[in-house]
Amino acid sequence: MERDLFDEEHLLFRDTVREFMAREVVPHHAQWEKDGIVPREVWKKAGELGMFGFSVPEEYGGAGVTDFRYNTVIVEEIMWHGATGLGFSLHNDVMAPYVVDLTNGEQKQRWLPGFAAGELITAIAMSEPDAGSDLQGIRTTAIHEGDHYVVNGQKTFITNGINADLVVVVAKTDPEAGARGTTLIVVERGMEGFTRGRNLDKVGMKAQDTAELFFENVRVPVANRLGPNDGEGFFQLMHNLPQERLSIAVAAVAAAEAVLEQTIEYCKTRQAFGRSIGSFQNTRFVLAELATETEIARHYVDKCILALNAKQLTAVDAAKAKWWTTELQNKVIDRCVQLHGGYGYMTEYPVAKAWLDSRVQTIYGGTTEIMKEIIGRSFGF
Repeated sequence: MERDLFDEEHLLFRDTVREFMAREVVPHHAQWEKDGIVPREVWKKAGELGMFGFSVPEEYGGAGVTDFRYNTVIVEEIMWHGATGLGFSLHNDVMAPYVVDLTNGEQKQRWLPGFAAGELITAIAMSEPDAGSDLQGIRTTAIHEGDHYVVNGQKTFITNGINADLVVVVAKTDPEAGARGTTLIVVERGMEGFTRGRNLDKVGMKAQDTAELFFENVRVPVANRLGPNDGEGFFQLMHNLPQERLSIAVAAVAAAEAVLEQTIEYCKTRQAFGRSIGSFQNTRFVLAELATETEIARHYVDKCILALNAKQLTAVDAAKAKWWTTELQNKVIDRCVQLHGGYGYMTEYPVAKAWLDSRVQTIYGGTTEIMKEIIGRSFGF
């Protein structure tokens, strides 16, 4: 079925992103996987092409456009090229609503120009060693002391954790107040007591810098709080999580499409028992199933993108998209590995790398189990 999500300007933008990927990313990504990090210079080059901060007002260097279809183009191109080291979607899709919508005028002047230019890389610090999906279980504290907070605690699994210049830290300003005691505070690179642990050694996404962060009596100005009051953090997170989950769903479908296309081509040329493996009924049936489910997922996700643009995407809609597409991504890629036979287990083949990179998709941004719980609660039980 024909896809009608994009207008002409989105297709032109895709050409720009695709050219950037071919020139600045694909030739270097294997080395970045060995290094465990993407150079900051790549971020700046992307910023020069207008690939960041679409919703940032023009006076701060952005496009001043709230249209998630531009975000979608970038995510799809990244996944179609297997460039999972780029933390652009975290910056664009997850962080933009916080630094654009929740900042005051003074904060916008300080942060948004660098955000749009790719000079200030962002991260959000939610997960802790003992608190992942359970955000109310976090232990990091931010205690008032005059016109500062004193932040203490530890975060882990933080995407862009090594490169980040601005980290939105989820902290307890009132540990006794439950959800109403959580506040979002921006910790900046170089603040005394803010340190980074090791760049974590992951199963996949080797070029993506994922780190532990430590806060030991970090004095952060109250002027770095997001929102006018303490205690609003949990509700700010709940408001923005649907967009994050939709971004993950976009990536999941794009990854499934890319690997499926590669596998179809492989099955045309790979010979077994004197003929192509694609000529066997089992192969055709497997590919038929995967192609059908991937296309159905694509159209649901496209519908969610339009709903987000119309400010109608619900937490339940996003949860459905996130769990279904990420589970499908793992299913598709696992079946494609099987169709590649022994070659599918060799990391020099894109399907093997995709298999390693995809496993985390059902975990971060809220696990499949949490997504089902969100949907289940909507029934009123």
